[in-house]
Amino acid sequence: MSLKILIVEDEPLIAVTIETALEKQGYLVIGDADSYETAEEILLKNSVDLVLLDIQLDGEKDGIDLAAHLDQHNIPYLFLTSQTDPNTIDRIKEVHPLGFIAKPFTESGLRSNIELAWHQLKKKTPPAPLIIRVNGRTHKVAKENIKYLKAYDNYCYIITEHETYLLPHTLKKQMQGLTDDRFVRIHRSYVVNIDQVTAVTKDSVLLGEEDLPMSAKNRAEVETLMSQR
Repeated sequence: MSLKILIVEDEPLIAVTIETALEKQGYLVIGDADSYETAEEILLKNSVDLVLLDIQLDGEKDGIDLAAHLDQHNIPYLFLTSQTDPNTIDRIKEVHPLGFIAKPFTESGLRSNIELAWHQLKKKTPPAPLIIRVNGRTHKVAKENIKYLKAYDNYCYIITEHETYLLPHTLKKQMQGLTDDRFVRIHRSYVVNIDQVTAVTKDSVLLGEEDLPMSAKNRAEVETLMSQR
C-alpha cells in the first residue's frame, strides 16, 4: 500500500524537495501546505495516512497548533525540525508525534524515518476486524487470526486457526476488504497472511504443517515481506 502523505512546510524549495523524494520512493503525496489553514482545508477534502509537519509555518498558528488538531482526529504525523528553543520543546511535550526528522535530511534518511515510524504505529494499532456474512450469520474475524484464503470457483474460503468459512463471492472481491499489507497473493488461487508463514521453498509457502503452492512470479514479493516483518 502506498502511504498517502500531506506535506506541511512553509519553505517552497524544501516542500518540493520532499515531494520529489517521496514520489521517487513510491509514496503518494496528496498535497502540500504552508499554513495551518491550508493544511486544514486539504485534510477536510482528503484522507491522509501521514503528515510531515514543519514546526515553523506561515500565519499565527504553527506546526504545534496543527499537531494538536491532528491528535484530536487521530492523524499520525512526523515533525520536520531544525534546532528549537526551550519554549518550543516544552510545547512539543504536549502533543504526540510519531517522531522527528531533523533538518537538513537526506532522501534515504527521510524514507527510513517514515518507514520506521509507520511500522511502529502499525504494531501498536490493532487492525479492524473483518466482517463477513455466511448463511445468514454475521461473523467478526480478527485479521491476525486468518491463515490464508483459497479460491473455489466463484466462491472463496477463509481459513483461520479454528474455523473455515465459505463465502459466496470470488477471492478477488474478498481481497478488497483485506487492504493491509499482511496479506499477499502467492498463487492465482491463494492469498496468505505473511505473519503466519513459517518458511518459503522454491515453489511453496509453509504455514506450520500446511504446504501451499506458490507461483514463481510471487516468490520475490513474499520473501521481501517476510524480511520486513
